[in-house]
Amino acid sequence: MVVQSAWITKRLPLALTNVLGLVLSGQAWAQDSFADPAGSGALVSAVRWLQGTLLGTVATVVAVIAVASVGFLMLSGRLKWRHGAIVIVGCFILFGAASIVAGIRTAANVGY
Repeated sequence: MVVQSAWITKRLPLALTNVLGLVLSGQAWAQDSFADPAGSGALVSAVRWLQGTLLGTVATVVAVIAVASVGFLMLSGRLKWRHGAIVIVGCFILFGAASIVAGIRTAANVGY
């Protein structure tokens, strides 16, 4: 885990890492049953807009282009299979974050 996280932080710019963390944490908090604090309407709507932009059509097009180019590079022997698999798994995690969080929350509430 430590090696992968170091690899990710070296490869991704800090701003992109922060934005992805904000979007994914916004997704997890948006599913919570707690009410939003007073005066946070502008922030909540801004985060939802950012989430919609990053997980909407723009992200889908970028992910399709990334998977296609990585697949081409892997088939031509210019990219190691492991690095290509990391890109593809990352796309699955990014787009499946809501389902992953919902599954974890459901599993955590079963015992109670």
